[in-house]
Amino acid sequence: MIEIPGAVPVAAVDPASRDAGVAAHYGDPLREQRLLATEAALVDRSHRGVLAVPGPERAAWLHSLTSQHLSDLRAGQGTELLVLSPHGHVEQHAMVAEDGETTWLDVEPASAGELLAFLAKMRFLTRVEPRDATADWALLTLAGPRAAEALGLELAEPDALPVPGPKFPAGAVPARPSILYPVRQLDSGGWARRTRLGVDLLVPRASVAAVYERLGVPPAGLWAYEALRVAARVPRQGFETDHRTIPAEVEWPRSAVHLDKGCYRGQETVARVHNLGRPPRRLVLLHLDGVATDRPPAPGTAVHTADGRAVGFVGTAVTHFELGPIALALVKRNVPDDADLRIGDSVAAIEP
Repeated sequence: MIEIPGAVPVAAVDPASRDAGVAAHYGDPLREQRLLATEAALVDRSHRGVLAVPGPERAAWLHSLTSQHLSDLRAGQGTELLVLSPHGHVEQHAMVAEDGETTWLDVEPASAGELLAFLAKMRFLTRVEPRDATADWALLTLAGPRAAEALGLELAEPDALPVPGPKFPAGAVPARPSILYPVRQLDSGGWARRTRLGVDLLVPRASVAAVYERLGVPPAGLWAYEALRVAARVPRQGFETDHRTIPAEVEWPRSAVHLDKGCYRGQETVARVHNLGRPPRRLVLLHLDGVATDRPPAPGTAVHTADGRAVGFVGTAVTHFELGPIALALVKRNVPDDADLRIGDSVAAIEP
């Protein structure tokens, strides 16, 4: 965690949180949100796991194991990928960056070991050497309209392919990742990756404090970053997903799934659901009203209809500096946008 006076660790306010290890806020979460939305601030996300995958066959190997088109991934490119179960359920989500020698994967806290075990099991005779690099490398996120100015590095906007309609002809989707994030080397070591939510910086863990000093921007806690993520409807694995989640339910075909790349584990389910257009559930943004406490609903809290029928669960709930109390939730597909919903004692309404 970046040691700054006033930092309040996540563990101090929520000891059971999977985000323990970084700062929740630095004294004023709403002000920190405004900084991320209007200027620039640095978010410590060094609790994420980091895997390094060097080796001359890494691109083709990862292409064969995951949901993303990676066979031609080149230096200076980043994307997202999923590892699915044989039945198409999401087991891992990773952000990707390629530097020409190593493919870097950063994953949810405490999940690097599970992903590494899977990759190690699938090596066979392939010339790859995946390893856990979490102890040596840390992820920070520089976000806000002035992020590029603070970094002194121009990075283009993410380049996403349109999602094809059902039963599209073979070859209709270009043979490249479904979303491309520009990646650039940092002069001080590590790299920068432009994503939908800011610029991720992978830096040597020993240099985190020096990076903060050099950038000269204020810090923002993870609570502020999460509020902007929720408003942007960007899901997190393990928060907006459960053991039954398939990619189409949380819109990952827009970023982490290539729909025309051929066979990989879980591909049959992905193709069938896309062609039928009927995922069992869908990700929605909820506005919460009548909240009786300043603590938002906990992850996993049930979402009910007015007559008490359970129709889903809350993933991440936050207080947004403009929108007020909001949450991402996974609900049944047939729940209409105008449904009268309840989360505990709170009334919830879907943002169409």
